[in-house]
Amino acid sequence: MFLFYFCSQIDDKEFDIPQVDTPPTLESILNELEDEEEPFVLEDTCILNTDNMDAHSCETSSLASSDSGDPTHLKRHRTVDMSSTVHGCVLRHSLLKGISAQIVSAAVSCTFLCLQTVSGVIAVGTSHGLALVFDANQALRLCLGTKTTGAEFGAVSALSINHDCSRLLCGFAKGQITMWDLANGKLLRTITDAHPPGTAILHVKFTDDPTIAVCNDSGGSVFELAFRRVMGMRSCDSRCLFSGSKGEVCCIEPLRSPPDFRDHPITHYSLLAMASLTKILVIGLKPSLKVWMTFPYNKSDPSSVPQLAWQFVAVQKMVNPVLAFCKGDTVHFLLVKKEESGTIHVIKQRQFQLSCDIISLSWINSRTLVLVDSHEKLHVVDRPSQEVLETLDLEQVQLVYNSRHFKSLATGGNVSQALALVGEKACYQSVSSYSGQIVYLGTKSAHIMTLRNWRERIDCLMKQEHFVEALSLAWSFHEGAAKAVVGLYGDSLKRKAVVSDKMIEILFQFAEHALKKCPEQGKIQVMEQHFQDVVPVLVDYCLLLQRADLLFNQLYSRLVENMVAKAVFLESLESYIVADRVGHLTPAIMRDLLDHYHSNGMMDSLERCIVHLDVTSLDIQQVVQVCWENQLYDAMIYVFNSGTNDYITPMEVSPPLKTLDFCHRRAYPLGDIPEDLVVQVKNQVFDFLIRLHSADSSEEEEVFPFIRTLLHFDTREFLNVLAMTFEDFKNDKQALEYQQRIVDILLQVMVDNPDFTPSQVGGLFTFLARQLAKPDNTLFVNRKLFDQVLEFLCCPDDDSRHTERQQVLLELLQVGGVVQFNEERLLMLAEKAKFYQICEFLYEKNHQYDMIIDCYLKDPLRKWEIFNYIHNLLSMPGYSNEEKQRVKSKVLKHIKDVVTLDPSKSADLVLFHFTTEVQQIISELQVREGPHSGSILPQEGDLHELLLDLMCRFAPDQLLSFLHTSQHYRLEEAIQITQKHHCNEATAYLLETKGDVHGAFAVLLETLKETLCALTAESDRGAKDRRCDEDEAVRAESMLMKLKESVNDIIVFCHRSCQGLDQKQREVLWFPLLDTMMASQKQVKGLNAKHTSDVLKELTMKVLNAMSSFISLPAIIQQILQDPVYGKGKLAEIQGLILGMLDTFNYEQTLLETTTNLLNYDLHWSLAHLRAAVTRGLHPRQDCCNICLQQYKRRQDAAEEIIVFSCGHLYHLQCLQQKDCVWGCASELQRQWRCYKCSAIHGGRVGPSTEPKRGRSTSLAQVCVCVCVRGVTLILHGRPPTATLDLQQEQSWDEIRCLYRGPSRVLKQFFTHFHLYMTDSTDSRLAPCLSNPNACFCGSAGSADEATGF
Repeated sequence: MFLFYFCSQIDDKEFDIPQVDTPPTLESILNELEDEEEPFVLEDTCILNTDNMDAHSCETSSLASSDSGDPTHLKRHRTVDMSSTVHGCVLRHSLLKGISAQIVSAAVSCTFLCLQTVSGVIAVGTSHGLALVFDANQALRLCLGTKTTGAEFGAVSALSINHDCSRLLCGFAKGQITMWDLANGKLLRTITDAHPPGTAILHVKFTDDPTIAVCNDSGGSVFELAFRRVMGMRSCDSRCLFSGSKGEVCCIEPLRSPPDFRDHPITHYSLLAMASLTKILVIGLKPSLKVWMTFPYNKSDPSSVPQLAWQFVAVQKMVNPVLAFCKGDTVHFLLVKKEESGTIHVIKQRQFQLSCDIISLSWINSRTLVLVDSHEKLHVVDRPSQEVLETLDLEQVQLVYNSRHFKSLATGGNVSQALALVGEKACYQSVSSYSGQIVYLGTKSAHIMTLRNWRERIDCLMKQEHFVEALSLAWSFHEGAAKAVVGLYGDSLKRKAVVSDKMIEILFQFAEHALKKCPEQGKIQVMEQHFQDVVPVLVDYCLLLQRADLLFNQLYSRLVENMVAKAVFLESLESYIVADRVGHLTPAIMRDLLDHYHSNGMMDSLERCIVHLDVTSLDIQQVVQVCWENQLYDAMIYVFNSGTNDYITPMEVSPPLKTLDFCHRRAYPLGDIPEDLVVQVKNQVFDFLIRLHSADSSEEEEVFPFIRTLLHFDTREFLNVLAMTFEDFKNDKQALEYQQRIVDILLQVMVDNPDFTPSQVGGLFTFLARQLAKPDNTLFVNRKLFDQVLEFLCCPDDDSRHTERQQVLLELLQVGGVVQFNEERLLMLAEKAKFYQICEFLYEKNHQYDMIIDCYLKDPLRKWEIFNYIHNLLSMPGYSNEEKQRVKSKVLKHIKDVVTLDPSKSADLVLFHFTTEVQQIISELQVREGPHSGSILPQEGDLHELLLDLMCRFAPDQLLSFLHTSQHYRLEEAIQITQKHHCNEATAYLLETKGDVHGAFAVLLETLKETLCALTAESDRGAKDRRCDEDEAVRAESMLMKLKESVNDIIVFCHRSCQGLDQKQREVLWFPLLDTMMASQKQVKGLNAKHTSDVLKELTMKVLNAMSSFISLPAIIQQILQDPVYGKGKLAEIQGLILGMLDTFNYEQTLLETTTNLLNYDLHWSLAHLRAAVTRGLHPRQDCCNICLQQYKRRQDAAEEIIVFSCGHLYHLQCLQQKDCVWGCASELQRQWRCYKCSAIHGGRVGPSTEPKRGRSTSLAQVCVCVCVRGVTLILHGRPPTATLDLQQEQSWDEIRCLYRGPSRVLKQFFTHFHLYMTDSTDSRLAPCLSNPNACFCGSAGSADEATGF
């Protein structure tokens, strides 16, 4: 059933039909179709031509209607990517011609605003208050309402039909709701008081219970409508579910179960989802109103439209409702299930995000959603995979928007701006979905979207001749990977059989189409490319369907009619054969394959195919002949091996290594030798290898030609294969005899043979050493041969291949060959040959680790590895102390050589392992240093000064950093060293550390003067020589940077030093610096020195600003005027300096005054609040003592003293005295009490405390106040008054008083009383002010009257 809501206006004759020559009747217009009557679900048709339609849509028009383009068709944007899944045309888009014709005919006088569809019934609301009801054939059944009703109620703004299509609810723009009987068109109810007046109905919806509906108005409120019929009287009770004052709801969606799930337990709760502008709510209307879940939105565009949609979905073999909702670009899913306890459990599912703003959300089935974005693009989305299956352009539909009702224009527009903004893109009433169909209402037409069945989706691609995409889509149906599948029923085997038949049909059509569309004339490359796009696809899908018979019989018989197609087919088989997807070919195709590959010279491809095909499908005679003629040895070996079990014949003519696999059960080129033939093949191969001569040998042929050939081809690989073979047949007596025979032949062939390199010979003896080292070895090798090889490898007269010979010998020793040699002789030969790695191996074997040091130092290729070796040996466990000590001694002996290699790594070694030998190392280095050597340093302190001296000589840039971090040097000696090497910055630092401020200043000033002299000299040279090249400019800029650094250093020094100096001593520092800077300006001359002069003026101003913090302004000016030059009236030169000083003074004075005013105001505010807290009365919590639990006045005739604390607890004085709750030993009146109960609660001791903390047990009062009330003396007690300010607060207070130097007597008294007051208080709230007098204060300064009042 489908239901649409449109708003249209009908005149007195029910329709305002445009004038024609022969006016037709209304029924003929509504029932007239172009052809025969169409069912509700239509096939694809062209869109009704609306070029001449004149729609007065105003605010309800589509957002894209102003530039909609050609309306005769919808644009379907879809691209096919072979690397991704093909989905085809998922949706069937049809035009509802009957309803669209009605819209066009009435467009002159009215506008259709809303639609609803349920079970074959379509309802359309109009702007004139009428509701038109159509049946499944789009025939008009009812026209509900009149023009008078429309004038009174306004436009139809919302519609709803109950599940059995017997009732229709209409909501109106002016707030009324009507109920109609769809059987006879009778008006059953008119509801005018269901919600506050003056608001439009945005939504009205039936629930599963036909007696209950819900509505949502433009005020953002939601109401429940309960329909009653008592004694024949119909009534409606309204209940507010959500008030718009708590957040405006703009979308509601009750859970309406389909017929199959009417008995689902969740339906008994009558769930309702509501979407406000900020969150989602799910409530239950039955059995009582209850909120089950709230979910806030993420941050999104305020104009985004909230969307809600329910759907029953199978999750984990259980079917439960899922709520999809979104606001913006993210769609969320909530699974709602009923627990056994009867509660509703809401579970958040995985969300997905689109790159667009969604304005419509609908389920089309339990796995697929249809979304519409703000650009009117329709997206079909698969929920489990979150994949967009298809995108359509709905621009030409021109969706109707409900902005008029969201703005409530019919009632005066009294809505919030937020709701009106959302309404700009609201199209709730233009989209209606039911039972897998979605209807969209446009300004001039109505459209329906349904899912195509799987055959239609494939046929659509075939009609467009997209056969590859059609096959890909069909295969996804076959494998169960397709999305949004409709019409494919049965179990998996049945579905696959049905789809396979369809795919075979597509394959035949594809082949026929390719042959028909093949260009008959043109370049052969064009024809080849045409079939290369077709044939591999045919082969691939036939193999996927396991229908090789179809491929090699029916399809091939059609392709051979075209020679190009035949050639492409045969060539395309190679990749499938090599991948073992095709293992058997028919004789005809095999014959064609051989002929084609042979005639086109594709012998490599032919060989690859042959070795992967079943030998039973080959014509052995033809194949062998082709292989012999073209030297296809792999194919020939394969045919002989697999076809005739002959493993020897091919070996005589094939390349050597192609026979090696036979030695260890492997067949060549692929597979394994059959188990029953392994022994036979092994014996045949051994016999073949040890043959003295070949069958066709000549007189020049050397003995054992086959082994020689294999050794020359790849010695190492051949020996590896022999090793594996020996391992496989170690229990075979005959095989052992063969092994000894082969070893003897190898020794005979390779030893003393100049044709083999040392590496090859070494490889042989490495192989033999491995075999001899095995515990079950049965081979015999003469030991003299090992000695002979050793002499050969260690020949000192042969410098060629030194590294190769050493590596071969080392490998031989590592595999166990060392037992074959005399170690002393081996070590002697290795030393002569300079085989230091061999020496290291032997020394390590004998634990002579100290001798390895010499090996590393002598080896030019590995001497830099000595540091890692020493560090690892001295750090790792497993070595004795004696061994480590010998290594240390060896390192100390060669320390000069080690340091020469890498000083940095040597220092690391000393730091980690030789800290106690530092004196010895330095002495050794000094003795060997030659002219730079000094006396041996006997004391540790001299080491730091020696380092200081070396840094002055070789690393002056790091000197100052060293002085800052090191504290072990002697100050006087360090000063002498830095002075000796003219390291002025370091000297100044040391003098300052010593306490000689003026000496440090003199050194820095001297450095500054030297820099200025060099700069002025450079300026003079520039003035004489006006030519200035780039190098001179760079040099001058470098000198200026150095000058700036010098000035900054001396300014920082003066700032740091002036803190402990008096005025005279400060002037001694600052005035020479000022004189030096001013004097330098006079010495800079020449036109090219303008930049230098500007820099000097800037630096002089910087000095003046810095010294103004310590030297008074009159003293500075007097010093300037004492200069003979400026004292004679040349003040114009320093005018800028003086004016800059005055500006700085004015700025600082204003800053000081402002800060003082803010500080005064803040102090007054703090003290005023403190005074208010002190004078506040205390209110006891109860009228009994918290210790004895008796009334505070126990006897009427006696006066008792009680104590009340700020925490509200009340005590008798005597009770507190008994509990020892007193601090100190002050007088009776000033005695300090502590709350007994609060102290016990907080775990504190009741006795005296030296550091009382602020808490509820501490009173805000500063003194004890005795009050007599009705014969009872009240002692109102607070915190102890004897607390004083700590040292930091006292210093902060002194700074605060010094900041204000004004003449105000009131403020001075205020500060004095404040200080006295604070010494008797410990309010922690003032601590920040006292501890940080420079903190930032806000507000305006308090007046003197306010301070006096306090």
